[in-house]
Amino acid sequence: MILITGAAGFIGGNFIHHWFDKSTEPVLVLDKLTYAGNPQTIAAHLDAGRCTLVQGDIADRALVAQLLAEHQPRAVLHFAAESHVDRSIHGPGEFIQTNMVGTFELLEAVRAYWGAMATEAKAAFRFLHVSTDEVYGSLSETDPAFSETTAYAPNSPYSASKAGSDHLVRAYHHTYGLPTLTTNCSNNYGPYHFPEKLIPLMILNALDGKPLPVYGDGLNIRDWLYVRDHCEAIQQVLAKGRVGETYNVGGKNEVRNIDVVTTICRKLDELRPKADGSRYEAQITYVADRPGHDRRYAIDPSKVEREIGWQPAETFESGIDKTVRWYLDNTVWTDAVRTGAYRDWVAQNYAAR
Repeated sequence: MILITGAAGFIGGNFIHHWFDKSTEPVLVLDKLTYAGNPQTIAAHLDAGRCTLVQGDIADRALVAQLLAEHQPRAVLHFAAESHVDRSIHGPGEFIQTNMVGTFELLEAVRAYWGAMATEAKAAFRFLHVSTDEVYGSLSETDPAFSETTAYAPNSPYSASKAGSDHLVRAYHHTYGLPTLTTNCSNNYGPYHFPEKLIPLMILNALDGKPLPVYGDGLNIRDWLYVRDHCEAIQQVLAKGRVGETYNVGGKNEVRNIDVVTTICRKLDELRPKADGSRYEAQITYVADRPGHDRRYAIDPSKVEREIGWQPAETFESGIDKTVRWYLDNTVWTDAVRTGAYRDWVAQNYAAR
């Protein structure tokens, strides 16, 4: 079996769905179930017994050690993180605690577990750390895309905390020999995304008739990666990646924020037109930019393409179509998230199991 941290979150939850599309190997989920951890995202797999959920903190080294000893996973996939830049600006402490201290405690527990393994199991074990392109800082419009050798230059408490966790993972490989893999991804989007992030926020605000707030001039550029493409990359890196290596995973879809928003508006005009015939773009409102807002991110995924054989399957146009349709078709999930009812799911559906 494998152990996955943070698998009730956005990317981790999508990875669970992707994993069981391709594998019957069981999964143990360790998730703190903070505001962004939604076990309803993986409810079908929990109910079917394909995966087991343990509510707990990666910083609880004793708990992690207990789970490792009891379940004997062949790999640990580390998704758990605080990930919202705006939240990190207003409350950086939680980001340092989870992303750096939590990763340290997790690595210490895993190092002890791995060190006590038999020779064959020890050689096959992997620790895969999921990170972000934001550790590299900001690009100008003419700079080459981030590669695995780009110097780290994080500009927000979030990205600094993720950079710190990346460095810890690297150090545990080079110092202790822990067989690590790291992936740094570009901006993910797709189903089950918590609605504080740009794309789900714009979809749901548009449908509610609320303003669509765009930071600054709206010309910040992101490389958009459909989440299931990212999940496929992670699964392939786990299977085929070279120990100790980092792989940048990008969608090769650089799009300005304002163009993301207008694309969503046009898609909603097509799929859910307003009764009065007006356009969703009329709801766009420019607001003051956030502090330290990076201008452009772009990933060069040539290494993962060359060594692993991965390629993104979705263009931005095909991925955003799937995403908008998913949100229109899954209002039970979105309503539960926005009302907070999802937080009661464990007590109502899982606590007695």
